[in-house]
Amino acid sequence: MSIIERATSFVQSLRDLSKRTGWDWRHCPKCGDTETIRYGTYVCHPWFLDGRRAVVVQRHKCNRCSASGKTFTYSEQSPLLIRGGWYAREVRRHTIDWWQHGRSSLRRVAEFSRSLIGRQERWLIWRPLDEEPSEEQECRLSASTLHRWLDQAGKHAQATVKGQLDGVPTSGQVGADGLWVKLRAGAKRVVLVLVDSVTGIVYPPVVVEGEESEESWRKLFARAKRAGLPIGRLRGVTSDGASGLLGFVGRVLEWVNHQRCVFHIWRGLGGELARRAAKAAEGFVGEVGETARKEARKKLVSLVRAVIDARSEAAAEMALEKLRAHRLGSGLAEMVEAHLDAIQMHLSTYNRGLMRVAPEWVWRDFRLRPSRGRNHGSDVRLERASLVWQVYHNFTPAQWRSERKRHYKRPGKSCLEMAGVPPGRLSYLDALSV
Repeated sequence: MSIIERATSFVQSLRDLSKRTGWDWRHCPKCGDTETIRYGTYVCHPWFLDGRRAVVVQRHKCNRCSASGKTFTYSEQSPLLIRGGWYAREVRRHTIDWWQHGRSSLRRVAEFSRSLIGRQERWLIWRPLDEEPSEEQECRLSASTLHRWLDQAGKHAQATVKGQLDGVPTSGQVGADGLWVKLRAGAKRVVLVLVDSVTGIVYPPVVVEGEESEESWRKLFARAKRAGLPIGRLRGVTSDGASGLLGFVGRVLEWVNHQRCVFHIWRGLGGELARRAAKAAEGFVGEVGETARKEARKKLVSLVRAVIDARSEAAAEMALEKLRAHRLGSGLAEMVEAHLDAIQMHLSTYNRGLMRVAPEWVWRDFRLRPSRGRNHGSDVRLERASLVWQVYHNFTPAQWRSERKRHYKRPGKSCLEMAGVPPGRLSYLDALSV
């Protein structure tokens, strides 16, 4: 079942639950018989966003199931409540969404939620004339409770990886990247992710010990395949040049071309550029030397950029010759030439749509939420949080932006919508059955 189907099924189950009548509740959930009687009530006091309420719950007894000697009873349920929970469904969805979308810490989300629910703490700062609630009326929602809810959502995401993105079209062009995360007790792990270059769809990530082994990347592609990525339709992959990924692509995905991230190419050239520019300033002092260094660096950067940003292979070769002919550019030309084929891979028709840079941008939001792993005591919990973030990312529309100079790839649209399967009013919380 795909993630859209799961979300639709969950929302429909809540609607069906809200429409159940007294006659429907007479049907025993165990045997389906209607030979039941009302068997008293009990009162629960769950917290809603507007405060605490007293909710009367009707119980029923099934005579048929109780005939064996052991009394069987069941209680009516509400779509607003979560069975056995002290907080209503809206509170759980509100706090999880605040942590995911609001990019705040667990403690601050818990504090703001307590203030809103119990009319306490920061609520008294917002409304200084209100009276402080008594100790019995205070809400005690803690960060550990929110962490437990997030982990439960992560367990659901982990259990529903299989077939999650079935039916979601793929461009065949993907980008791969890893993020180092420090856990408690100094343990370090890497979160590996695979992103569709055209739609921005993020496939379920994995947490591994390192990114230099082929086995780590094998796990990532195996999970993506399990989620619904047709591996046979892959045509190109962009990365920062991790040796483990290069080995895996070269041995297993032989038909897939590798595009080297141009950002990492520039970063690798930084030292040589600085040395060549410093050599141009030898023999000069003061402002004259600084001017000579800046002019030499500016010229070398323009020559290198002409190679890296060339629109065709012929143009790249001509620009490379110009770089090599420069009195300071021979070393830079050799470094660029070593990666020239990988730099130009996105120009081929076979790899149309392939991104030129590794998808490091996906970590921008991810870093703010799990605090680089410090909120997670183990790599298992880190992976669950990563899976929750991945579902959130695919469902949540990008901000609508309209600027004169910058053009955004998908303003106001989600990754699923870009892929041709718009979720509509369905949210990632529905997909996670929160």
